[in-house]
Amino acid sequence: MNVREAVLSDAKGIAKVHIDSWRTTYKGLVPDQFLDSLDYDAREERWQNIIPNGKVWVAENNQGEVVGFASGGPERSGDYPSYEGEIYAIYILKDYQGQGLGKMLVKPIVEHLKQQGIGTMLVLVLEGNPATHFYESVGGKAIGTENLTIAGKSLNEIVYAWDQLPEL
Repeated sequence: MNVREAVLSDAKGIAKVHIDSWRTTYKGLVPDQFLDSLDYDAREERWQNIIPNGKVWVAENNQGEVVGFASGGPERSGDYPSYEGEIYAIYILKDYQGQGLGKMLVKPIVEHLKQQGIGTMLVLVLEGNPATHFYESVGGKAIGTENLTIAGKSLNEIVYAWDQLPEL
């Protein structure tokens, strides 16, 4: 497995991982009609706009296919003034989960934050996501919840935070 910074040509692979991960991870949590409506082309276009403007990393398998991705940077909401950094997204195809890719993808985010003089971070994780244990295993502490609505369904996100960036 290889982790590297994403380039524009990765947008299609990132879009596939993004949608396929949502469909496997959030099945039964997020309304099916929402998951079924996710569009690969629209998501690829979105990532084509994000990649040049933000920090995005991809995990590739031995065949060079994108099997996971992560992005992060400064905390976006301003609702958590004690936490300056944020993991915006981290998704790994189901077949590649549990192999250490999560830590491999968080590591460049942490390094990027450190380079920016940021020493704390958070991530919002949909309640019921089986990956919540991952964030706890790398030192994240649940500090609250946020409510959001997806396709008319009220859901909660758990806010995990690090008072000090983890050593990975």
